[in-house]
Amino acid sequence: MKEAFTSDNIAGASDSVIAAIMAANQGDTMPYGNDDYTAQVTRMFTELFECDVDVFLVSTGTAANVLSLSAMTPPWGSVLCHSESHILNDECSAPEFYTGGARLVGIGGKDAKIDPIKLKTLAHQKKGDVHSCQPSSVSVSQVTEVGSVYTLQELKTITAIAKEAGLPVHMDGARFANALVALGCTPAEMTWKAGVDILSFGATKNGAMTAEAIVVFKKPLAKDLGHLRKRGGHLHSKMRLLASQMIAYLTDELWRINAEHANGMMALLQDGLKGIPGVKINTPAQANMLFCTMPTPMIEYLLAEGYAFYTGRWAEGMIRLVTSFRTPKEGVEAFVESARYFAEQGA
Repeated sequence: MKEAFTSDNIAGASDSVIAAIMAANQGDTMPYGNDDYTAQVTRMFTELFECDVDVFLVSTGTAANVLSLSAMTPPWGSVLCHSESHILNDECSAPEFYTGGARLVGIGGKDAKIDPIKLKTLAHQKKGDVHSCQPSSVSVSQVTEVGSVYTLQELKTITAIAKEAGLPVHMDGARFANALVALGCTPAEMTWKAGVDILSFGATKNGAMTAEAIVVFKKPLAKDLGHLRKRGGHLHSKMRLLASQMIAYLTDELWRINAEHANGMMALLQDGLKGIPGVKINTPAQANMLFCTMPTPMIEYLLAEGYAFYTGRWAEGMIRLVTSFRTPKEGVEAFVESARYFAEQGA
């Protein structure tokens, strides 16, 4: 197989993360997060976000998302999210399971971003009606499922509508670092300063091995999360091995460096594909994910050449390309040249 663009989770972990796990593996320490490593992670997040936060480490993004939602949403409530969001389409009903039955309500909007007008309507619809599922929380994805990124003003508009309706806001930050690099802002500006109450801080797609964090900015939401995490089977006994990964990830801005590389490779890939006849960029990539449309013969040619990417899951001819912190420049250039070669031969 040549270069793979299926997802950023195909890459392994950063060397410093593996080294940190090995170092933390020495000796004995208290279990279930009662260790110095886990305490250090909380201090590092407090510094990173410029405010006092509660942190709950888990090993998967699904766990981070659904536990966050369960802390915000009662069983009779609803989570308002985009109709293309990951929590609605790719979590195998885990949100419903962990919340005890809460409903996910999809909202339309261009580039997989929630339409504020539609959100305002649904945030108040049948509120107080005992016969109806009650709007209880809002969730945004940053980066979105099509590779777009909410601007700070767009986030503030969404959260202002949610706050006016009394709804807490969750951010699915599976690609948090990629979005942050794209916007060129601070972690605080893209979260609590923009009105976000709880964040699923992704690390596994960007250099960690099995470490994600639930970062809580609104203190009351942290009240039950310890019990929810334990009840859900995500309280790791050897928490130091998760914490050591996150420490390495946050040290010397590894998270930012990795994301800058991934985003840079996507910019190179997108620029190369733009000028190829027959290739259509659907939603311009702002971070490290791109959806584009190609002629079916071109797709078949690239797959036969040994390149890997997702196709056949959406409209005919639509493919998804994702770059990672380990995507080599040479691999990107070779993919573009292969696509161009096919287009020229066809012409």
